[in-house]
Amino acid sequence: MSKGFVKSYLLYLLAACSETASAEFHAKVRKSGLRVPEWRVLACLNDEDGQMITHLAHVALAEQSRLTRIIDGMVKRDLLERRSDKSDGRRVRIYLTDKGRAIATDLVEQAKAHETDLLSRLPEAQVSALKPALTTLLEVLEQKEGETHT
Repeated sequence: MSKGFVKSYLLYLLAACSETASAEFHAKVRKSGLRVPEWRVLACLNDEDGQMITHLAHVALAEQSRLTRIIDGMVKRDLLERRSDKSDGRRVRIYLTDKGRAIATDLVEQAKAHETDLLSRLPEAQVSALKPALTTLLEVLEQKEGETHT
């Protein structure tokens, strides 16, 4: 008996894996007092502080107007701050506050531990191929997306 279309469909597999694996970690995010989109913002700024909202929306997987509202709330809670761009005062960049950085640092460490636990459930040969394959797929897709927008 075959698995059928859905159970072997790449997009289903990617989404189902993401949903199931994320649920385990997102419980920790909520326990820290954050919503998942807020965690994504903190993690992205932890990697590269001082991003503009347009770029941050792309890497945090959020729609820009929704992200603006999320950032407003995080600014009010002293997790983030807005600063004018030094080279162009009309642009605004988003930065972690000390409080935001402390939370981000802690959650990134928890995320790394969660990832290690997830990957430990797979055979080593699959672990060494999984992230490179997904990274390459994402690069190819983003390149194609860039070509369709030019």
